[in-house]
Amino acid sequence: MTHLITSDRRSLGVSFPTANQANVVVWAPLAIHVAIKIYGNPAAIPLKKEELGYWRLTTSQIRPNDLYTFILNGQQEYSDPISLCQPQGVHGPSQAIDTASFRWEDQSWVNPPLEKYLLYEIHTGTFTPEGTFQSLESKLDYLKALGINAIEIMPVAQFSDTRDWGYDGVYTFAVQNSYGGANALQHLINACHFRGIAVVLDVVYNHFGPEGSYVSEFGPYLTDKYHTPWGKAINFYDAWCDGIRHYVLENALMWFRDFHVDALRLDAVYAFKDFSPVHILQELRQQVDLLMEITGRQHHLLVECDLNDPRFIDPLTRQGYGMNAQWMDEFHHSLRVAIGEEKTGYYADFDGLANLAKSYRDGYVYDGQFSTVRKKFFGRKADIDSGQKFIVFSQNHDQVGNRKQGERSSQLYSYNALKLLAGAVLVSPYIPLLFMGEEWGETNPFFYFVSYSKPELIDAVRQGRQEEFATSHPDEKVADPQTEETYKEAKLQWNLLEQSPHQSLLWYYQTLIALRQQLPALYHLDRQQIDVIDDPEKETLTIHRWHEDQHVLCLMNFAKQPQSIPLQIVGDEHTLWQKLLDSADPQWQLHPKLETSTAPEFVSGSETIRLQAESFILYAQNHEKSRFHLPDPISPRLYLS
Repeated sequence: MTHLITSDRRSLGVSFPTANQANVVVWAPLAIHVAIKIYGNPAAIPLKKEELGYWRLTTSQIRPNDLYTFILNGQQEYSDPISLCQPQGVHGPSQAIDTASFRWEDQSWVNPPLEKYLLYEIHTGTFTPEGTFQSLESKLDYLKALGINAIEIMPVAQFSDTRDWGYDGVYTFAVQNSYGGANALQHLINACHFRGIAVVLDVVYNHFGPEGSYVSEFGPYLTDKYHTPWGKAINFYDAWCDGIRHYVLENALMWFRDFHVDALRLDAVYAFKDFSPVHILQELRQQVDLLMEITGRQHHLLVECDLNDPRFIDPLTRQGYGMNAQWMDEFHHSLRVAIGEEKTGYYADFDGLANLAKSYRDGYVYDGQFSTVRKKFFGRKADIDSGQKFIVFSQNHDQVGNRKQGERSSQLYSYNALKLLAGAVLVSPYIPLLFMGEEWGETNPFFYFVSYSKPELIDAVRQGRQEEFATSHPDEKVADPQTEETYKEAKLQWNLLEQSPHQSLLWYYQTLIALRQQLPALYHLDRQQIDVIDDPEKETLTIHRWHEDQHVLCLMNFAKQPQSIPLQIVGDEHTLWQKLLDSADPQWQLHPKLETSTAPEFVSGSETIRLQAESFILYAQNHEKSRFHLPDPISPRLYLS
């Protein structure tokens, strides 16, 4: 099948290899006759059937911006499953566009090594009031000032109407029209690269959305043999699976090649039902490696996976799937239980501090132990030294949006706890990810939202959400995912940047991010150069990280009262530790006169440090405060318009 893929150009759908010529390729292995109807032309044009179920046409009759559909077996009319543009939505005709016509200005752009990424997850529709790529572009200077060098955009594949998380896309190749479409996305990525910001795109290859998907009319994209939480599984292994494998590989290559995306985040790869000799992820790794050889550009593959199976992130040379990194939910679960999250649902498997300490050391918390939630022995140890294989966070779209009330951390925990959570993530030996708005303590919820047109589907989604939360807080109402009010309530409040304590929290995040980027012991992600001591009784955690002769000491108090920590971990015992950041210092406090830190500016390895309740302190050796470049505080008025 891989011989059908051409790395330097798209081999599916409608493309324009020359100014006056279009190639049309569609996979419809069970069809008897396929024709393309070009709007404005008097008659449909038949395609020629070729091997392996592909139909092909070379013609000068279709031009960029033309609307078109396919007619199957002389009867039913459908939009293109490889459509790049759906200007009239999921039920309308496709529009031919030439993505190669965009004039890129990022020739000098170099994608940073993955270990240098500091990720910031964005939902395009709710990140700004306008909810478009263009308005997102207007916030790039803000993100740069914050210290972000990589944004992760939630899925943009065309979905029903204008309101959706993006995980219910039905045109995998088409960029959501209400966001601005393909050209606006290219313009955004070009602007990101100009500012030194990498772009990660979230893609969904585990299911199609429930409204507007017509791929099954063209061929067996889905299989009855296997099922996932979303219904029939994508056909990666059953009869005629080569066509859907080609579809997925071609889509991934398109984002890298035609849109200059720097990395893909593959949603829920645990739902890939593939028992082929070469797993679809391995084949994807091979194809992306080949593309990188041709273009000279670097691309990363990130996955969401909760199987605790290092095979996903092991290289091909070790019979792994070759993914560069995975989201690490277990770090999140341990951290949230440590800060006070109720141990229900999947949190029931975690005891907080001890598990958090293990995650700092090992990545996976469960690497062979018995899981009471899963009711089986679960996981395998990740035998890797590099921390860049894991992406960690204190919140993300899933962990916020799948709560009954859609509460962000700012609505669940104290102001001091927010600073502690930020410190716990940003001093980890892993790649950190922030969820949009967390850096200023956004208070609006982030609900699950959709916009469907079929009454039976709307009712099913509403009922599904009610049933999902039936046993948790039954007195609380579940937000209606269908209403526009639910969507609007999820939008960020940029005006909070000018208000207290949001402005102080933002400055705290800026400072913490700058420390991570400037301290070698923090930005070198070596899992072998970390010591962790947890004290469950006092609810404290001490992390010692080092690189060569530079050491950092991170002290965390998760308790609701002050605690004292004896310094048990030292680097050079003859060198003093200097305090670089203390979340209990007056400048970061809600009430500076009432809550002040008592931690000294300098300490030795034999002292005892008193930590304020829910606080975080960072000391360093061989990196004096005078060498730390403090960024200028963000001026909110520059980014509010």
